[in-house]
Amino acid sequence: MTRTDDDRWDLASSVGVTATMVAAARALATAEPDPLINDPFAAGLVRAIGIDYFTALVDGTATLPDEQTASGIALMTATMAVRTKFFDDFFLDAGAAGVRQAVILASGLDARAYRLAWAAGTVVYEIDQEQVLAGKDAALTALAATPTATRRAVAVDLRDDWPAALRSAGFDLDQPSAWSAEGLLMYLPADAQDRLFDNITALSAPGSRVATEFHGGDFGAALADRARNIAAAWQGDGAVVDFTELFYPGERNHVSDFLRERGWEVHARPRTQVFADYGRALPSDPAVVPLSDSVAVTAVKI
Repeated sequence: MTRTDDDRWDLASSVGVTATMVAAARALATAEPDPLINDPFAAGLVRAIGIDYFTALVDGTATLPDEQTASGIALMTATMAVRTKFFDDFFLDAGAAGVRQAVILASGLDARAYRLAWAAGTVVYEIDQEQVLAGKDAALTALAATPTATRRAVAVDLRDDWPAALRSAGFDLDQPSAWSAEGLLMYLPADAQDRLFDNITALSAPGSRVATEFHGGDFGAALADRARNIAAAWQGDGAVVDFTELFYPGERNHVSDFLRERGWEVHARPRTQVFADYGRALPSDPAVVPLSDSVAVTAVKI
């Protein structure tokens, strides 16, 4: 599926499918004997969206044709568990530091507003397309889920004037905020990535925090090939989209440098270190080794 400047999706099409895939990985990670994360809503959300292959995976009824497919499922599950834990801890640490505004960009099937132990008085803003938020809201209502913070859904495309929509939803420019851009940057053109962080900077009071990941300065064929190898096991019988067709290729600014130049104090850890910090080892599968130089980035607005 070729991306366009005005494409739209729900949770069962185009970019929205990636949110459902990640939720399926969170559900599998939650069900492990010694889970790193706990997302009690992930499996129910996946079932509600209704992509057969993902539903079969979380229900344990999927037929995996070979060892390579099983390995790919395990690899994605391990990677998403560590990534989820990283962003969970980011928000909890921000709350412990007194931050009471959280913004989840391109929130998809993120259920943190319902499952994290937010500090009292926290407002969580979830930004995504209208169909995505509507689908998630309906699913969570059916699951009788209750937010653990004040949750405000902001239905707006990140290509539109989302800062204005966020302010209209009650976002306070004078208070520090915590921002997550999780699994997002590869789905943005290079100039849109820069605009995203420029907007975050403009909206952030001193003491604000941001967390994201960066996979390299060239989102070209090499990255697509790596991701294609990792995601192949999640394609089922071909009914699920090729996620790599959703990427925007080309050179882009390194997030760490971009934020430092705009007054943020930046801390970056390579993927291998993030795994090690959580007592896990980055899988040695050849498909993921080239991605080991990816970095997890957190920054504080000075």
